[in-house]
Amino acid sequence: FSQNYKTASDTPALNKEYAKVSSNIADLTAKLSKAQNDQEKYTSKSDRASSAAQSSAMATADKASNATNGSVRDARRAKKEARRSVKDAKDSRKAGNNLDDQNKKISNLTADLKKNQDRLRELDTMRARLQ
Repeated sequence: FSQNYKTASDTPALNKEYAKVSSNIADLTAKLSKAQNDQEKYTSKSDRASSAAQSSAMATADKASNATNGSVRDARRAKKEARRSVKDAKDSRKAGNNLDDQNKKISNLTADLKKNQDRLRELDTMRARLQ
């Protein structure tokens, strides 16, 4: 992106880079739009997983308190519920990580898009000077 076009003989190269940058902007805009739409899904998944993990942890605590004064059957049920609670906690963590990754992706796409738009403005200025 550091190329400067100063003479009329540079016009074909300028036009070629202009087309390339314009195409990049279109691609990045489409990717950014898709990523922002997907972010809503990741957010809702993360929220659902978090609430499921919390309710599972509450149920596990209740089962465990019953199992301490109960039978072997109650202890087995509490153990099963504890495993489910651990699984839900892992799912919640994974959903949170996926949401973080999606936010980073959106941030990177936005930065790349801005960089390409700035270069397109520079090319417009150079094109105006050549004419």
